[in-house]
Parts: sequence; structure tokens; C-alpha cells
Amino acid sequence: MMPVVNGHRRLCGPYTIGGVVLRALVPIALARSPGLVAAHDIEIRAAAPDLRPLVPARRETIEARVPEAERILVPAPRRTLRIANGIAEFVAGCLRECLPGTWTLAADNVHQADPTDLELLRVLARRVEDLTLALGSPAPRSPALGSPAFGSTPELVEVDAGSRKPDGHTGDHSEDHTCDRAGDRAAEYIESDGTCDDPAAYEAYLALPADERARRHDRRAAELEAAGLGADPEQVPVFALGALPYHLERGGDRDAALGVLWAAVDHCVREGFLDAVAELGERGLALATPGSDLWWRFTQRTATALAGLGRRDRALELWDQARRGSEEPAVHAAAAYGTAMLDARHPDPRQRDLGRATGWINEAIAISTLLPDHRERAFKLGFDRNGRALIELRQGRAEAALSLVESALDLARRELPPGAHPVHRMVLYANRAQLLARMGRTTEALDDFDRAVAIDPAFPDHYLDRGNLLFELGRVDDAVADYETAMRMSPPLPEAYYNRAEVRLAAGELERARADLDHVLELDPGYLDAYVNRAGLLEMLGEHEAARRDVAAGLALDPGNAHLHGVLGQLEAVTGRFTEARSAYDAALRADPRLASAWANRAILRYETGDAAGAVEDLTRAIALGRSEEDGAALYFNRGTALMDLGRVDEAGRDFRRAHALAPDDPDIRLALERHEKAG
Repeated sequence: MMPVVNGHRRLCGPYTIGGVVLRALVPIALARSPGLVAAHDIEIRAAAPDLRPLVPARRETIEARVPEAERILVPAPRRTLRIANGIAEFVAGCLRECLPGTWTLAADNVHQADPTDLELLRVLARRVEDLTLALGSPAPRSPALGSPAFGSTPELVEVDAGSRKPDGHTGDHSEDHTCDRAGDRAAEYIESDGTCDDPAAYEAYLALPADERARRHDRRAAELEAAGLGADPEQVPVFALGALPYHLERGGDRDAALGVLWAAVDHCVREGFLDAVAELGERGLALATPGSDLWWRFTQRTATALAGLGRRDRALELWDQARRGSEEPAVHAAAAYGTAMLDARHPDPRQRDLGRATGWINEAIAISTLLPDHRERAFKLGFDRNGRALIELRQGRAEAALSLVESALDLARRELPPGAHPVHRMVLYANRAQLLARMGRTTEALDDFDRAVAIDPAFPDHYLDRGNLLFELGRVDDAVADYETAMRMSPPLPEAYYNRAEVRLAAGELERARADLDHVLELDPGYLDAYVNRAGLLEMLGEHEAARRDVAAGLALDPGNAHLHGVLGQLEAVTGRFTEARSAYDAALRADPRLASAWANRAILRYETGDAAGAVEDLTRAIALGRSEEDGAALYFNRGTALMDLGRVDEAGRDFRRAHALAPDDPDIRLALERHEKAG
């Protein structure tokens, strides 16, 4: 058992707990199983950046090597789940290969942990069998600890909530969680980096004169900086994202505080730690001079992170604040772009106001057109036109979207130096590839995906997109190769396993598909489409109770999911619960009237319960929606059978002939057609 870890994010920011675990295990693994460390370089370097000198980057995207002005990608919030799964696999491998036995991780102040640590704890509880978690919080069964996503319930260590300050001043980074030593209580509080839970120490700290408090914070900051200095320039000191900015904000050097806050924000943006960006960015804005360059950079990063977290109202406030506080054209163009994207990228299509988004993006384009520097103009104008392309696409105007992306590529070719803005070019090629594929120009689309991959072979997402197109084109082996490359280039990537499962399902490799779907849900228990596919697969395999569990889990995430209601209908029908089956199919069709499988399966149910006319109606709807040739043959055969029961012999004959044309080797269809022709 390790010493109790203080999980307060004020100490080290994101992965305060995860960093302690990695600092304990990585040196051991380097000595005993170095390949294990190399296999998880991305995760280790992200969660414990002070270990970077020990863990070289084996997989690094081009984004990490370009200047700040050329970094345009913000990792999606789901990236931290990939990192958490990678850390869990590293921990499991380390315990298995280097430290066999059962181990306990004890952490206190979990209620003040960064969301990255909370997510990591949930993943560790779910995936690492040889690790016991003992988690402390002032409130038993707090939301952070009591989540069902933990899989198994962690042991809760109750503490006296009355001994803590309401703002969460809690324990030290090691075993000593209180300031109970004799001496200067205020000093003890400051040396705990503001996490001490001793009320007397906190009161002593507040009683200090303001200038003395500031002096002591500066002294503590200097100690932390000195302790964290290393020879490697890429090393990020342990406290750079937590305690160091905390002390400098309360010290006497505002510029120093702004410097470390900006460095912390910039680091967290690169890694996709969006909650930390939002918190640190707001603190930076509180200190920065309105209208200054640094104030604008804090505004842009913070608003972008807030949008990614779904906190759109606050993001809009910041974009409005930027418009009020600056006269710089580039600021107004970027704020207009950011405002447009709040609508264009809203996850709920019903909440998107694409007309409003168009107005804002047009303003961004108009301003960017007038920027005096031709290189800045070419980049920003191309960037804004690419944003306009998204809005056009979401309004069903693919040709207009394609024209905008091509104009952005043309600007980059004509106006930017050959090696400049590679990430921008990569994004444009990938976006054009998506549009070309949508329009059926698949050869050109593949060429553009190839160009995007060539610019950054370590960027995993484009392998997924290219693999999907290859799968659609029937190039199954090439598609799987791309999915597996994405797996190698990224921390554990649920989407890659899900996509490979779809290939295996299509090939009839049911057990291999099931293994992939099992792994998807191990990585991400909230992956809705994996529940849909696995439930259907389990139903095909006759594992009805397991299928029911997946349906229930999926419907808990999305109660109106048409596909899951359709699978539920099949499960109810198999057990003879025809009323319940009919209700499930009806629910599926209310949710998605274009779901052909639900029409087809409800038709079977209606036929089997004596409603041949209703079966014909449902099968007619299913046929009109269009299915594969194999499915179409079954639909025509089933409708022909129902028509025969209704005495509509000529119509039945036409359906049997259509079915036979689609599936000439099907013995049931051939027999039905022969009987019909003999009877005729």
C-alpha cells in the first residue's frame, strides 16, 4: 500500500492522483519491463509530464512540434478517457509483470480532485482487478465516489466534515493530511499549498497582514520552482499546474502569476484537459489587463474549452466580452468564428440556429478578408471558410461546402510558405475527403485522406475515417489495417475496436465481433452504439438474457433509441410475450419511422399473431425503405407468403419472383415459387 495520496487538484492540477501512481510505478517498470513503458508513452507523458525525460515520445503528432500560432486542434473531451484507459492498462501490466500481488491505492480529498483523476479512478476500479481503491471524502457517497461507473463500489473512508473549511481546504500531498505540528500555523497552511484542513491553521493564515501573506506565498512559490527545475526543457515541473500558480496568484508579482497561469493553460489545451483550462483560464482573466494580448489569449482558450465542455452560455459571455474589450480586427474575427461554432457544433441538432451561425461566420470572413498581413489573412480566411463549410454541410449544401474547403486549400497553396501551417492543411484535406466521399467521389476522397495521413502519420483519427471509406468500398482488409493502425497510434481507442467489430459482423465473424464489442464497452461503458450492436449480436447468438442486459443498459443511456427498442421486440417475441413485443416495435417506429428492420420484424409478429393484412402493410413499408439484396429477398418472400394467406395470389407470385431474382439459390424461395406456379 502506498502512502495516502492527497487528491486535491490544487497541488498538481490534472492527474494529481494519477501522477503519484505513475511516479511510483514508472521507474520500477523501466527497470523490469521497459517495453511496457514505451507502449504507454502518450498516457504517461500526458498525466505525469515531469516524467518526460524518462519516457521518450514514441508516438507524437505534428501538433506537438509546430509554433503556437499554428496549433489549431483542441482535443475532444473524450481524449482523457483514452488516457485513463491507457494508464489503467499500464498499472495492470505493471502489477502483473513487476509487482505481483494485491495492492491498495488510498486517496483523500477526492471531492476536490480534478475531473481527470475522478475519471481515472472510475476506470481503475473497473479494469484493474489487483488494485483496491480506498477513497476519502468529507461527504460519504459523494457523486464522485458513488457513480455506478466505478463498477465495484470503492471502500469509503469517512472523515469529519466539520473539521474542514467549506471551500475545500484539505490535506497534504503525502500521509500528513492535517497541520497538527507545533509552530507557525499560518506557515503550515501555506506549506500545505492551501490544502490543510486544520481550522486553526486557516484562521492563522487569514490573520496575517496582506503583505506578509503575499511574501510567504512568493517564498513558497520559489521553493516549488527550485524543486521542479530540471535539465530537460520539455519537463513540466510537478506543481506547475497546481500549487505554483496558486501561490503566485496570491503573491506580489502579478506578471509572474500570469506567466505560470498562461503556461498551465497552454499545456492543458494541448493535452485536452478542458476542465482545467476553464478553471485556470478564468483565473488568468481575473489578473490580465483587459484588452491586452494575454487577456485575449486567455479569453480564446477559455471560451473554446467551455464550448467543448458544453458550457455554451459562459463561452458566449467570453466571446461577447472580447468584442467589448478589443478593437483588434483579428480578435473580432476569431470571436465571431467562435460564436458561430457554438451553434454549428451544438450536439443537439434541434438546438442549432444555423442562420445565426451563418451571420457570425460571415462576419468573421469579412473581417479576415481585410487583415493587412497576407499570410495571416490567407490562414485566417481559410480557417473561417472551413468553418462556413461545416455550416453549409449541416444545411444540406455539400457542393457549397466543398467549394469553400477548396478555396481554403487554394489560399494555403498560393499564399502560405510550403512548410507553414501543416495542421491547417491536414484538416482541410481530411474535410475535403469527407465531402468527396459523401458525394460519391471516392477515388478523390481516398487521395485526400492519403494526403492528410502523410502530413501526420501519428494522428489516429484519419485512419478511422479512411478505414470507414475503405470498408464502404469493400476493401475490408485495408479498412481493418487502418483501424489497427489507429489502435497503435493512440491510447486505447474505443472507436477503432467498434469499427473493426462492424467489419467482423458484416463478414459473419460473430465471436470476433463480440470480442471487439466487449472491449469497446470495457473501455467506455457509455458507448451507446456498442450496446446496440452487441445486443443484436447476442440475440442472434441466442443469448437472450445477456442481450436483455445490453438493451437495458443502452436504454438507460438513451430511452428513445429505436434500434434498442427493436431488439427488445425481438427478445419479447422469442419468449412469446407478443403484447410486449408489439409495444417495443411500436416504440422503435415512433422513434425512427425509417427503421426498416423494425417494420420487417413487426410484420413477422403480426403475421404470427394472425394479422396477415397488417404484415403486408408493414412489409410494404420495409421494402419501400430499401434494404440489401439479401434482406430484400426475405422481405418479398415474407410478403408473398402473407399475400397467399389473404388470397391475393397474383401479387404473391410477383413477390416470389422478385425474391427468387434476388436470391436464386435460396431453397425456401425456390420451393414457394414452384408451388405457386404449379397451383397457377
